[in-house]
Amino acid sequence: MKMIIAIVQDHDSQRLADRLAKNDFRSTKLATTGGFLRAGNTTFLCGVRDERVDELLTLIDDTCGNREQTVAPVTPMGGNADSYIPYPVEVEVGGATVFVLPIEQFERF
Repeated sequence: MKMIIAIVQDHDSQRLADRLAKNDFRSTKLATTGGFLRAGNTTFLCGVRDERVDELLTLIDDTCGNREQTVAPVTPMGGNADSYIPYPVEVEVGGATVFVLPIEQFERF
């Protein structure tokens, strides 16, 4: 058994949730915030049998694509301004950050 933790951009979260349900993957969905862009993310937690891990990873990869986006930086408030960039920058957003963790025991009540 594995625990899959997938952090995706909010833009992709509903589509991923729909595809997870359609393919019989149960998940818990958490609202999270990214550190760099301070933008909304969604974190999915999925308990998966070992033989379905590759299927789930493929589904996440197919659903959560990368794209370019121009963002205006957030002005630092009382923090360190050394790394502050005062003009809009183009960054790659989307995709998914996925962790696959071994699970010793899984119970559903």
